[in-house]
Amino acid sequence: MARVEHQIEVDVPVRTAYDQWTQFEAFPRFMEGITRVVQLDDKRLAWEAEIGGQKREWTAEIVNQTPDARIAWRSTSGERNDGAVLFQALGPNRTRIDLTIDFEPEGALENVGAALGLVDRRVKGDLDRFKEFIEERGQPTGAVRGEIHGDRVERR
Repeated sequence: MARVEHQIEVDVPVRTAYDQWTQFEAFPRFMEGITRVVQLDDKRLAWEAEIGGQKREWTAEIVNQTPDARIAWRSTSGERNDGAVLFQALGPNRTRIDLTIDFEPEGALENVGAALGLVDRRVKGDLDRFKEFIEERGQPTGAVRGEIHGDRVERR
């Protein structure tokens, strides 16, 4: 199992940063290699990506979603991918985002890529593009304010 951890500060309020992150279907706009994300229901997401020239698919389940604080997920099929993103207000218009992803490289190509830090650089680039995306917009493309704690889903 490999782990990638990065943080970034963005010049928007914590609510703006969090609300944009809940717009999973917009991820291909700033995440390299992600070609499609479909929110299947409150908890489940279907992902499609191109990794090393190969199409990959997986399903992930949100296991914790606390507005303006945390989103955590785990893969339930396909590519192994678990993680969490934390949001911390640093002031009225500044937010720190901490992202941790645990993943299982498959095959020689992905293992070499992970060893060379390619995934690490890709995730850092994704955060940099998220920063540019949300700071340019100044407001999220939408918002999900519900909470998820294990099997409990509270819509708002």
